[in-house]
Amino acid sequence: MIKSVDDDPVFKLLAPEDTVVYQIPKYQREYAWTKQQWDELFDDLLEEEDARSGHFLGTIICINRTSNTTKENVLELVDGQQRMTTLSILMAAIYKFLNDHADQLDADSLVDLNLLRRQLVLKDPLRLRVRPQIQNSNYDDYLHVLKASGLEVKAPPVKFLGNRRIMKAYNHFSARIQQQAGPDVSVEPVLDLLSRVKRAIMVKLEVESASDAFTLFESLNNRGMQLTPIDIIKNSILAAAEKKKNSKLTTDHVFDQWNELLGDLGDDYKTQERFFRHYYNAFKDELPTVQKAPIAMRSNLIRIYEKLITTDLEKRLQDILICGSVYRRIVGNLDVDEQRNQLDEALANLGRVQGAPSEALLLYLMTYRDDLKLTDSMLSSITDSLVSFFVRRNLTGDPATNLLQRLFMSIIASIAGLTGQQIVDKVRSRLKAVASSDATFKAKLTGPLYNENAIVTRYILVALAEQGMTNEKFTDLWEREGNHFKWTIEHILPQGPGLPKEWIAMLGGAVEAAAIQQQHVHRLGNLTITGYNSTLGNRSFSSKKSRKDSKGQYVGFKNGLELNADVVEATKWTAEEIDSRTEKLAGQVLKLFPL
Repeated sequence: MIKSVDDDPVFKLLAPEDTVVYQIPKYQREYAWTKQQWDELFDDLLEEEDARSGHFLGTIICINRTSNTTKENVLELVDGQQRMTTLSILMAAIYKFLNDHADQLDADSLVDLNLLRRQLVLKDPLRLRVRPQIQNSNYDDYLHVLKASGLEVKAPPVKFLGNRRIMKAYNHFSARIQQQAGPDVSVEPVLDLLSRVKRAIMVKLEVESASDAFTLFESLNNRGMQLTPIDIIKNSILAAAEKKKNSKLTTDHVFDQWNELLGDLGDDYKTQERFFRHYYNAFKDELPTVQKAPIAMRSNLIRIYEKLITTDLEKRLQDILICGSVYRRIVGNLDVDEQRNQLDEALANLGRVQGAPSEALLLYLMTYRDDLKLTDSMLSSITDSLVSFFVRRNLTGDPATNLLQRLFMSIIASIAGLTGQQIVDKVRSRLKAVASSDATFKAKLTGPLYNENAIVTRYILVALAEQGMTNEKFTDLWEREGNHFKWTIEHILPQGPGLPKEWIAMLGGAVEAAAIQQQHVHRLGNLTITGYNSTLGNRSFSSKKSRKDSKGQYVGFKNGLELNADVVEATKWTAEEIDSRTEKLAGQVLKLFPL
């Protein structure tokens, strides 16, 4: 069934001297990766301790569809198209940056740049190395990415290019690469990134037929889940307890403790993994030394805990259990009947703004709160500062993701000898020193905010809406119906294609309407909160205002939220209204999230 298995780095999979191309069959789904996956790939590459060893990118399954070896070797991607497409988009963004700064490259780096070009396109005739399927303009979008990067390809005109994921991925990687280059625009960090990309490892499984490919795919995906790092850590702890033959630390006792820990952490694997990373990062200076592990990452987590559990297993388990009970509160894994206070609400907000990187700091502070003389009120104040920091950081991208863990570890080190309010002030000052300026923050707030980070945008809109609430008229905008929020983001000027006649007339004609939609639809002033399943969609402005549900309750802009008051009063909704509301709301946001 399997024709060949190769464990190859990217520079070999896409060797410039080869004629291998990777073709994604038309039956595959369209490109689906989002910002989360883009950042995970980017950060994993940067966080790999030894760039020469190569970060493992996973497995791809290919069918050899070559008909003429003298022209090209065609490998059809049955599994791995998302990774391969994303990787090539990242490489295109790197190529663009280095080509734009070729004057800074030495002779060897110029050779690398030329080789990178041939890893993306072959010549004589010009051909793509990775060929997305055509669904939803994927192929054409990818051509535009290569063209934007400076490669010699022709790309047909496409509508709404910037709103689809392939171009979004390219723009996102370009921004992160620019960030890596720093204010002095140095090519060295980008050359290092290129080296890491080239050495990243993929296992390529090549089969002879579609039947073999699908059988292998099913086998790999359905024959039980692979062991996770957490599974391996658990097994290592149980094995260590078995070897100890300690009556106080039997395997049954350890198993019960492990289940107690998972009860605190919850069922979400990512949360479990984050805890084990945060535990090491928070208390690293107090733990046994683990060589070549300055920070816990996915790639070294197993090695770290194999070391930790070999030194005083009983004490390590006790410490982990204590910290697990603290982390339970941090991630809001509380029982329904447990009383919540201001600190719990602040912690919930931190989760809502994607503030997980700061959990190591909170784990340290809340574990040692008595020694550090920290009250709930002080911890709430610290958490509020973290919320403000992450609202700003997750919109501006500054500081870079790969610097965040080290930032919070350094803050832990900086509070040595401090207590109470001194710690509150120290944390706030450290965050302020690295956070984006008000000017940079406002620039993001007045731009296409929704495109930058929809999750944080929702948090901002809810925070703005809550300003106008009284205790008597409080509405829980985080309430869920099943897996969905009851209240969701609504674009006042619709974001979808096919604007109704009413909108086109209001905006001054089809051409003007399309331009305004392209430039203004995702701005803060064009966003609000309405009821889930309100089916507002592309309705006219007046209809969106007065829309009611089947129970006769307003689900449009007349839903009673103060956030919508100026929208309800408006007689028209054009670029002028959007710009005015954007400026007003941006000013309010700056006051809501100070540092």
